[in-house]
Amino acid sequence: MLMILLSLLLLYLAVGLFLYLRQRYFLYYPTPRVIASQYKNVLMENEGEKINVIVLHEGKPKAILYFGGNAESMAESADYIAGQFPDFTVYLMDYRGYGLSSGEASEEGLYSDALHLYDDVKEKHTSISVGGRSLGTAVATYVAANREVSKLALITPFDSIVNVAQARYPLYPVAWLLHDSYDSVNRVGKIKAKTFIVIAENDEVIPRERTEALIKAFDPLQLETTVIKNRGHSDISSDERYYKIMQTFIGEG
Repeated sequence: MLMILLSLLLLYLAVGLFLYLRQRYFLYYPTPRVIASQYKNVLMENEGEKINVIVLHEGKPKAILYFGGNAESMAESADYIAGQFPDFTVYLMDYRGYGLSSGEASEEGLYSDALHLYDDVKEKHTSISVGGRSLGTAVATYVAANREVSKLALITPFDSIVNVAQARYPLYPVAWLLHDSYDSVNRVGKIKAKTFIVIAENDEVIPRERTEALIKAFDPLQLETTVIKNRGHSDISSDERYYKIMQTFIGEG
C-alpha cells in the first residue's frame, strides 16, 4: 500500500513538474513567420524586440486595435477584417514570436507591446477602439484599463487564465505554478469604455462560468453581451452574425 501511495505521489509530482516547465507551450501557439500579408507591415521596436503590425485602411480618423487568440494568424485574418471595417484604420499586432515579430510571448511582453502600439498611433486618430479574442481579450482589457479607449469588444473572454487552468487541472495549485495569469477580472474597475462581450454558445475552450465571472465584474450600465448560437470557440468568426454585431457596436463610436 505504501508503495502504491509513493508511486502516486511521484506521478503527481512528475505531472506537476511537466505542466510547470511546459506551461507556455500550452498557452501560446506561435503562428508561422513565413506568412506574408498584402497589407502594410510596420515593424515597431519595443524593449529590444521588433514587433510586426499589419495596418489596414491607413489614414482613417478612427482606429481599431485588435488582439488575436493564442493561435490566430494576423496575416490570415487581415483580409476578412479589412472587408468588415472599411471605415476604420485597423492595427493587427503579431505577438512576440508570432508572424514576423521577434522574441518569445509572455504576459508582460504582450502588455508592453500593446501599450507601445497604442501610444504610437494615438495622435493619428480621433478615437481608438480595442478588440480582443480569447487570449487577446486579456491584452485588450489591459489596454482599456491603462489608456483612453472609445469602445472595448471582447470575444470569448475569460476572467483569468489562472481560473481557466484551475478548472482544467483541479488537483494542482495553479495559482502558484503559472507565470502568466492574464487577470482581466481584477482590472475591470479601471475600464471606463463601453464594453461588448460576445459569447460562443458551444465554447469548448473557455468554460461559460469563466466568462460569466468577468461579466459580473462590470457595471451593467457599461456592458452589452450577446451569445452566438450554435458556434464554438474556434468557428465563431465564421458566422455572419458575428461581424454584423461587431460592426454595429464599433460603428456607433
